Amino acid sequence: MELCLYTPSTIAPPHCITTSHHHHKIRIKSTTLKTSHFSTNSTKNSSSFSSRNFTKSIPRRRTRHFSVWASTQVGDAGSDDPLLKKILVFKDAFWRFLRPHTIRGTALGSIALVSRALIENTDLIKWSLLFRALCGVFALICGNGYIVGINQIYDVGIDKVNKPYLPIAAGDLSVQSAWSLVLFFAVAGVSIVSFNFGPFITSLYCLGLFLGTIYSIPPFRMKKYPVAAFLIIATVRGFLLNFGVYHATRAALGLTFEWSSPVAFITTFVTMFALVIAITKDLPDVEGDRKFQISTLATKLGVRNIALLGSGLLLVNYLGAISAAIYLPQAFRRSLMIPAHTLLALGLIFQTWVLEQTNYSKDAILGFYRFIWNLFYAEYIIFPFI
Repeated sequence: MELCLYTPSTIAPPHCITTSHHHHKIRIKSTTLKTSHFSTNSTKNSSSFSSRNFTKSIPRRRTRHFSVWASTQVGDAGSDDPLLKKILVFKDAFWRFLRPHTIRGTALGSIALVSRALIENTDLIKWSLLFRALCGVFALICGNGYIVGINQIYDVGIDKVNKPYLPIAAGDLSVQSAWSLVLFFAVAGVSIVSFNFGPFITSLYCLGLFLGTIYSIPPFRMKKYPVAAFLIIATVRGFLLNFGVYHATRAALGLTFEWSSPVAFITTFVTMFALVIAITKDLPDVEGDRKFQISTLATKLGVRNIALLGSGLLLVNYLGAISAAIYLPQAFRRSLMIPAHTLLALGLIFQTWVLEQTNYSKDAILGFYRFIWNLFYAEYIIFPFI
């Protein structure tokens, strides 16, 4: 017999969904749990329900109903579909391997820049360019997958301490399979870009892959040197992405490249933002970085100082955005730029205050880092309309 626990808002685990007469489900009366945290640790046993590093916080004054099912399996284990299980396991490992928060940033950034170029040249829009645009987004996702994949391959030991939920560190994806994936990403990305966007954009794309490679692999391992690591991340995610996508879009429309005020703004803004991400990404990883002698600003200067530094740099960014709207009214929409960036800055101040009140606990640091990424996404969402 096997007990499976899940909320009504989630899907029952696959092995709790019966597909043959050899399985029986017994509904056990819903239970009401009052707790502040619920977590389950993952295992590799296919007969148990697992959720990797899943933690669900529940407010103390509210109750949450959970449905508990008892599932009995009669007969041999061969009644389950092993192929389906392998596919589901690989799908989960593959998605974690891609680092979804970075994929969202890359996809939002490329879509925002393309949208801006089209808004500026609505008379040149052709539906025939849609497929080319989708190829470009896929190539960027491949480049993103290559860079984060290479990093995981060479950071297995560190990730077992800092990020044990990542698939290689958790044992859900072999190093050999990871190499196959990153090689596919590199070949597919370069092929798509060279075929659709010409030699200049291809050279920019290859430069991004090269910087992502030397960031992680020995003997270069530039991530060990804080300044070099910050510059690589800021260059790839800040300048190359924004400049490259906008340049490629204008070329596809038959236009030569020229800076517009909004594009110059977002390139500068996101380059600074990427620098902040590069600084704050090490905040949750101090324990593992110290163990493996990885030198970061967080290990040298302390978590509190780096968190305050990151918040300060972002506030300067937001003040710059508000100032640009005030002094360049012909280039930006004041009615959107000023209130939007004011609200985002206030949200950042509040989140920094929360971090201070919790005495920089690990959960609070993770929440702070996630909030910074949410601010990053928000900037790209409002960008086409500024």
